[in-house]
Amino acid sequence: MSRFEIHNLPLAGVSKIVRSFRGDERGFLSRLYCSDEFEKAGWDTSIAQINHTLTSEKGTVRGLHFQRPPYSEKKLVTCLHGEIWDVVVDIRRDSSTFLQWHGEKISSERGEAILIPEGFAHGFQTLTDDVELIYLHSAPYHPASEDGLSPDDPELRIKWPLPCANLSKRDKGHPMIDEHFSGIKL
Repeated sequence: MSRFEIHNLPLAGVSKIVRSFRGDERGFLSRLYCSDEFEKAGWDTSIAQINHTLTSEKGTVRGLHFQRPPYSEKKLVTCLHGEIWDVVVDIRRDSSTFLQWHGEKISSERGEAILIPEGFAHGFQTLTDDVELIYLHSAPYHPASEDGLSPDDPELRIKWPLPCANLSKRDKGHPMIDEHFSGIKL
């Protein structure tokens, strides 16, 4: 019996994962990851790194982050506490959906996660205070390959649910997309 519902989203390779909760009067058990089931959704590699984040204030935007090849990574972003508006942007140069974005609300109460393949920039906005996320990465962090897109880039026209708040200095410094941005080749 599957512990997950896997829903394909509009951008090829991106999936929404919904965990099942099994519980009784003591509480619950929920599986965060299963290699057999996630392989069907496109996670066909080992987990190289796991990160846990806390974002204190509602409206905060983090991202849009990615790593350039050969350090591109798949991510599984799971909401452990609170709710976010999770956004992915297709930056695969040869993709028919190049520079298109998709946003999806994910929450801890509904046991949701987003599986993001290589070739996508990722960011989110907190819809509640004290949001906790856990990220599974297919590749270790490689500082020299780190890059990002501006979350308020007019070329992308992302519809954030709330005014963008609390951007980090790094995220404020990401350049706007121009004629020189060619995406990435996987």
